[in-house]
Amino acid sequence: MTTEKIRVGIIGANVRYGWGRDAHIPALSALPDFEITAVSTSRQETADETAAHFGIPHAFADPYKMLQHPDVDLVSICVRVPFHHQLGMAALNAGKHLYCEWPLAATTMQAQQMRDLAVRKGVRHMVGLQARGAREFNRVSDLVAEGYVGKVLSCTMIITTPAWGTEFTLDWAYMADRSNGNTLMTSPGGHSIDALCYCLGEFKELSSVVANQRQRVKIVETGETIQMTAPDQVLISGVLQSGAVASVHLKGGTANGTGFLFEIHGTEGALAIVPADPRQATYIQVSEFTVRGAQAGKPLADLSIPESYRWVPPGVPAGLPFNVAQLYMRIAESIREGKSVSPDFDVALKRHQLLDAIQNASDTGIRQIL
Repeated sequence: MTTEKIRVGIIGANVRYGWGRDAHIPALSALPDFEITAVSTSRQETADETAAHFGIPHAFADPYKMLQHPDVDLVSICVRVPFHHQLGMAALNAGKHLYCEWPLAATTMQAQQMRDLAVRKGVRHMVGLQARGAREFNRVSDLVAEGYVGKVLSCTMIITTPAWGTEFTLDWAYMADRSNGNTLMTSPGGHSIDALCYCLGEFKELSSVVANQRQRVKIVETGETIQMTAPDQVLISGVLQSGAVASVHLKGGTANGTGFLFEIHGTEGALAIVPADPRQATYIQVSEFTVRGAQAGKPLADLSIPESYRWVPPGVPAGLPFNVAQLYMRIAESIREGKSVSPDFDVALKRHQLLDAIQNASDTGIRQIL
């Protein structure tokens, strides 16, 4: 498959709404390496409607039939986390390359099963930790590696989201249940902590508080209250492999104050990643950011990002599709050259294991050595 297009089947791309429609289809449609050949939604009517709207040849209400189709080389899973494992295992057993959104699975054990099967099948695999495709985080990673700040002494990260507050819509009420695997810690937390580790390296040890401050939440449409077992506050303090100290605070149900901040301080300077538009809600995997830097005690100032950090063609739209497209360029390279690229399921498993350590530190009160 050196010159032919990589044929993609998307599970969870509904023409009426959703991440598949808003990010994956525009990203893939703008990349010459790919062709969307199949789509699967929960009902045949919406699958047919989506296929007709986007000019996709095959439409399925049964995703397992799509996984067997000979016109699909790569499967993209864009549905809710509780379905990732079963669909992912089926795609891998069918011998398909696999792009799965983050979190990879609802539990670390499921994530390990997916990683192990992908390795046994010899297929290419990628997890949607899209901050690794963001120009800003790649630039900061390189600046740190080049010694811009000298020896890294410390970093601080603040992440806020209006989700996991006092109210949930019916569509998103499943996120109040920790066992479903899509929580403040796993979703925005996983994306953000992964970006920190991507720029600065892995944690060596950590302590944490994982708190559930709102134990009853309201359903917007009905007014009923349900129990929330998912956390709405997560605090992490730790030491990275480099010796730098790190502080992370995830705040659920927060719509004002500091939306997002990532500061890095070193012996020779400092770097910061801040939202390009602080008036907008910030989502680390899709929002646009500004990189700021300073050396020799000077004030922070905006830093430019060279064009080399754009891996995608000019036709790829800004916004939600951009970082997704950046990652698709990586998996295309992986498929063409038969090699692993980051972020693959090895990265995903490592991140699930780190989240387990954060939970364990909070549950036991014992500092975790990684």
